[in-house]
Amino acid sequence: MPPHPKKPVDWNFSNKEMTKEALKLSFQMNRQYTLSKDQYTATMHDNFMALSMAVRDRIVERWIKTQQSYHKKNVRRVYYLSMEFLIGRLMGNNMYNLGIEKQATDALEELGLDMETVRQEEVDAGLGNGGLGRLAACFLDSMASLGVPAHGYGIRYDYGIFNQKIKDGFQIELPDEWLRSGNPWEFARPENTVNVRFYGKTQEDHDAQGRVKHKWTGTQDVLAVPYDFPIAGYKNDVVNTLRLWSARGTEEFDFDYFKSGDYEQAVYKKILSENISKVLYPSDNISKGRELRLKQEYFFTAASMSDILRRFKSENSDLNELPQKIAIQLNDTHPTLAIAELMRLLLDEYGFEWGTAWDITTKVFAYTNHTLMPEALECWGIDLFEKLLPRHMQIIYDINAHFLRAVALRYPGDNDRLRRMSIIEEGYPKKVRMAYLAIVGSSFVNGVSKLHSDLLKERLFKDFYEFYPEKFNNKTNGITQRRWLLKANPPLSTLLNEKVGEAWVMDLHKLEKLNEFIKNKAFCERWRDIKKQNKESLTRYISSSMNISLDPDSIFDVQIKRIHEYKRQILFAFYVISQYIRLKHNPNEFIYPRSFMIGGKAAPSYTMAKLTIKFINSIADIVNNDKSIGGKIRLVFLENYRVSLAEKIFPASDLSEQISTAGTEASGTGNMKFMMNGALTIGTLDGANIEMAQVVGEDNIFIFGLKAHEVEVLKAKGYQPAQYIEKSPMLKEIFKLIQSGFFSPHDHKLFAPIIQSLTQHDPFLVCADFDSYCQKQDEISRMYMNKDEWTKRSIINVAQSGFFSSDRTIREYAKDIWHVPVSG
Repeated sequence: MPPHPKKPVDWNFSNKEMTKEALKLSFQMNRQYTLSKDQYTATMHDNFMALSMAVRDRIVERWIKTQQSYHKKNVRRVYYLSMEFLIGRLMGNNMYNLGIEKQATDALEELGLDMETVRQEEVDAGLGNGGLGRLAACFLDSMASLGVPAHGYGIRYDYGIFNQKIKDGFQIELPDEWLRSGNPWEFARPENTVNVRFYGKTQEDHDAQGRVKHKWTGTQDVLAVPYDFPIAGYKNDVVNTLRLWSARGTEEFDFDYFKSGDYEQAVYKKILSENISKVLYPSDNISKGRELRLKQEYFFTAASMSDILRRFKSENSDLNELPQKIAIQLNDTHPTLAIAELMRLLLDEYGFEWGTAWDITTKVFAYTNHTLMPEALECWGIDLFEKLLPRHMQIIYDINAHFLRAVALRYPGDNDRLRRMSIIEEGYPKKVRMAYLAIVGSSFVNGVSKLHSDLLKERLFKDFYEFYPEKFNNKTNGITQRRWLLKANPPLSTLLNEKVGEAWVMDLHKLEKLNEFIKNKAFCERWRDIKKQNKESLTRYISSSMNISLDPDSIFDVQIKRIHEYKRQILFAFYVISQYIRLKHNPNEFIYPRSFMIGGKAAPSYTMAKLTIKFINSIADIVNNDKSIGGKIRLVFLENYRVSLAEKIFPASDLSEQISTAGTEASGTGNMKFMMNGALTIGTLDGANIEMAQVVGEDNIFIFGLKAHEVEVLKAKGYQPAQYIEKSPMLKEIFKLIQSGFFSPHDHKLFAPIIQSLTQHDPFLVCADFDSYCQKQDEISRMYMNKDEWTKRSIINVAQSGFFSSDRTIREYAKDIWHVPVSG
């Protein structure tokens, strides 16, 4: 008899494989056969790894099928290039997107394990500084959930954003060794390693037709090794890819040095090469740091462009069709070198004529701007650029020459306009203006809120808008409700599912049905109970981690974001001092208890931001230890702010502080996360606050301070902060307290730089907005005492948050810029 044919392995998932029993079995098998542990020898981290692998197994099959589908259908793909991807912890997000969170929790419980304890073993992947990187992570989630064929590209930093410790009130930076215990969510792809070149020189040659050809020779090479992270969509079996590049030396060691016994020198080149992906954003206040930063930017863009072309050529043969098959989004100026790199590849490697290469290049790229501050626009000195990337410098000179000829034809004789618009900034030293290169080399340029986009056209890029009006558009930022509401706030998510159904998870506008429950007393009571439950949870965390007790019945007044002068943590701190003074001198005027919370990291080289952290902690030392005020106000600096901590803070917050000087914040996304979790906002008319006010109505947001155009007028007239200090009794008293050393008894001059900055310059108008801010805060305290009214406004904020879903943002990108279909 012929042998019985083997039954083919069925790789298709069935419902049973997503069940509790299947997950439990998968967990046990991974723990035993992959980790070689049992229930007696496994550490809690082993249990985390085993569960991660069980979840990962269910993602991988969908991942492979998704990528096969993209390949077979030869779809138009989106490539999202970003120096930052602040993805945080992935376990919970992956379980929710697969729809197996409850099954996995139940499976662990039957094995005698607690899900929350296991999840705490995961380390945040802090591959970003703040909003820029978190936005990129939200966009990846939305692209997968909407079925957009997309790939993210970035850097696999060995060390992410530093861990922050507070010692004696000062920020101390410690390395973030997020890879130390392994990362279950990444897959090394050494077969797709890319060779990236630096330094060297360019040589001109001629081909058989007499055309000039350029060769880049004598380079120092670095290998870019890709690591892939699967990005699962929400319950749609779509899994996209985030590819992060890690630097490796082209040689393990120099054998000649090794033979002579100089072991350190033998591995010197390897170590130097691998420094490129070692740390997130090296300090750029020294020349070596600047050089390393520019290396990082070229390293990941060059590797990504090579990979994008590899993917294209696996399905297509004619590079003229690139614009029909790919759309590349530059997340801020950091990836702008991709424009020059694609030109280099088309000109030098594939033999295209300049005009054709430029036409292809400008059609595939689009640029998102994230700043309104001219000083924040990235520029690189010509000397450094020419040394590191000599061929690219030539190409940028040529791009600029072609561009300025077109400008001169449009505006004959306007030499000042040519100077203003040149990609090369004349002066000493000469610099490459990366934002200008991004605009000239892209088909679309967008801001990230309506005000931001308007100000780009009216101020920052006014000349370019006049020249390219069709390029400019707005795409207001958004956040993924699957991470920031479904996962971060389970009690509220459960209530939303009961009252409006589960469709809101993919269509946040469904939450508008909540408006029907505003007058339902039982619903409102449950709403308040959920907020109280979340506040008690955060209170326990702060008590256990910081030994500070908070009153859950107080107003949880929170500002969490990067520490920066324009974000005005100082204004918030001044308000805390004003309330302390009030309690000390006129306790009858004090309205309602508050727990003030501030969290965020200061860039290691940003002296004023680091002094601000010390200032806040010094205020907290006084306020929290003064028993005479009866604990009516407490101030907490939340150490080591990160994604996983943010998930605890947003659901517990009552009041969201969005108080940047009008005209400085491009958008903000923390404001949206607060709003989506039922916090009310106090803010200026800045960034996305404007659209929030329009969406919820002016009665449901607390707006104060100067508007953007008023800021400009005041500065143009010659702003004098002393005038505002003189007419504000409270502000005068605050300055006197600080100058007297009340908050720095051991060093009366410690906070002199803050005083000097605010009294002499006050670049972000803290003094001008202070009284208006305090008046609005008093209004908030009185409003909070009316529980029914506060609850109503909280519900309205959540109900109207649909516009701020990143799904809406991605739909707009897909329709207006990328020209790809979406599902869901």
